[in-house]
Amino acid sequence: MMNIYLLSAFRDNYLFLLHFPQEKMAVVVDPGDPVPVLRKLQELDAELVAILNTHHHWDHVDGNLALQSAFPEVVIYGSQVDRGRIPGQTVFLQDGDRISVGSRQIEVLLVPGHTQGHLAYYFPPQVESTIAQPGAEDGSGDLFCGDTIFSAGCGRLKEGTPEQMWTSLARLRSLPESTRIWCAHEYTLSNLQFALRVDPNNIALQARYQTVQHLRAQQQPTIPTWIELEKRTNPFLRCDQPSIQQQVNQLDPVNTLAALRQWKEQVTG
Repeated sequence: MMNIYLLSAFRDNYLFLLHFPQEKMAVVVDPGDPVPVLRKLQELDAELVAILNTHHHWDHVDGNLALQSAFPEVVIYGSQVDRGRIPGQTVFLQDGDRISVGSRQIEVLLVPGHTQGHLAYYFPPQVESTIAQPGAEDGSGDLFCGDTIFSAGCGRLKEGTPEQMWTSLARLRSLPESTRIWCAHEYTLSNLQFALRVDPNNIALQARYQTVQHLRAQQQPTIPTWIELEKRTNPFLRCDQPSIQQQVNQLDPVNTLAALRQWKEQVTG
């Protein structure tokens, strides 16, 4: 059994604590802030055995050393491309590596674009997995993708190219449609506002915007999202569709993605 706890940090970051209650141990994804992680571990009476870093940016890694101090045996995973940029890193991962934590197997995917060494961690479906969020379905895979895919958006191209980002998004888009996406920021509302500029006649997008407005008015998270929903409503995952390409006067997905990113940064950042 694996329970997933969403922890808030900073202005809009999410950290994810993966708890294995039978083993009394836990894993954390992108702990930019150690405080909520330590608090939850104490509440659960769990030992932290691993840190999964998606990339080297401070708001994803600044809690590493404090957590390592509290749990000296913790294994800190990150990309080999980020060697020297992730505090305390002990394991240097490549695309296609597989690691295991508790009873779960994790597939390591290199998804550059936001950064050159950005990783995503994919947990294939397992029937007995559960989740500490209401309304989620058992038996779905889980994707921890940092700042590559966002709910209704994608990350800025800090180090990578539009071609890299499109390749990464297309790769993640090909995962099973029931896969839950645990992205690292609460950007959904502003992302949907931009998406409606790009795709104003998309009925599924309009309905999603109404749902998200209600959730945020109640200060509820919009994460996780899932692959099937993003394929219908996220313009950055649909850059190969003529209706999206026409909005930015482009004829191929890479140039479409580049134009969408530039447009979004001009409008909403």
